[in-house]
Amino acid sequence: QVQLVESGGGLVQPGGSLRLSCKVSGNIFNINHMGWYRQAPGKQRELVATSTSYEESVKGRFTLSSDNAKNTVYLQMNNLKPEDTGVYYCNDLTRALIPGASWGQGTQVTVSS
Repeated sequence: QVQLVESGGGLVQPGGSLRLSCKVSGNIFNINHMGWYRQAPGKQRELVATSTSYEESVKGRFTLSSDNAKNTVYLQMNNLKPEDTGVYYCNDLTRALIPGASWGQGTQVTVSS
């Protein structure tokens, strides 16, 4: 059984920074195969960051990292913009494609002045 617990979200002004954390427990084969996803209001969940690639709108501003000893994946978000607002989730890249796969509760990020 896999458990994903996201944290670190909050309300931040445009241009601010946040660091999200995702604690992973259970049968995750490779913590380096994790991704961060975002679900903006009224939109579908989208993949925004992996260890090797980033969605175009976040390139140069977001950085994914991991601490394997802690089974934790991070997302450092800098120069935040209002369009970054949404609920952020992490998941294994393969599991995320499985219909009905479990997700964590996510962490809300709101960028607003």
